[in-house]
Amino acid sequence: MAQNLEVHVTTGSREEAEKVVQAAVEGRFAACAQISGPISSTYWWQGKLERDEEFFIIMKTTDERLDALVGNIKANHSYDTPEIVAVPIVGGLGDYLTWIKAETEAPSSAG
Repeated sequence: MAQNLEVHVTTGSREEAEKVVQAAVEGRFAACAQISGPISSTYWWQGKLERDEEFFIIMKTTDERLDALVGNIKANHSYDTPEIVAVPIVGGLGDYLTWIKAETEAPSSAG
């Protein structure tokens, strides 16, 4: 059975976050996504300590769709190395967890 995941992503603007989310959910790579922010991020990049305002995205998917979701995020993201981190969902409302699986089924190629 598929493992449900939360995928965390950051972007440099709300507009980019909305673009990333729209592509991921429309393509059924993620069942849903939430955007929070702005947030303050502090990190090392190319040998320098950086501080930026970013927007935080949480997406719900399955391990079966993770590689496709990562590819979709990278195709719609402006960062060279975007934060894309997946963590397992270890519990929750059964109906919701079943919904995640149903809404991320890969489109059928039959036709």
